[in-house]
Amino acid sequence: MLNNFEDLQKMGKENMDVAMASFGTMSKGFQAIAAEVADFQKKSFEDSTAAMEKVVSSKSIEKAFEVQSDYFKSAYEGLVGEMTKLGEMYTELSKDAYKPYEGIMSKMGK
Repeated sequence: MLNNFEDLQKMGKENMDVAMASFGTMSKGFQAIAAEVADFQKKSFEDSTAAMEKVVSSKSIEKAFEVQSDYFKSAYEGLVGEMTKLGEMYTELSKDAYKPYEGIMSKMGK
């Protein structure tokens, strides 16, 4: 009986260790994603401000439309690239957060 209780305690500790490792990985991953989003927002704001300054200082309406068109194109491409990067970061986060559980799952399969 005592041996079973010790085994149960050991299993509980192992499961807690795995959960904490997974939580730590998720926390770091979300921090990295938040930093990436903040950097993108800052860059996006700076780019839009620069584009607006160019539009306002344009000598002709054609030049203003050209500047605006170039800005919209680069902003769209930047957004698509950022969304792709964030998708990859979330995928990697999911894989990394699952890794500590792989050992438990392999033990259960035996």
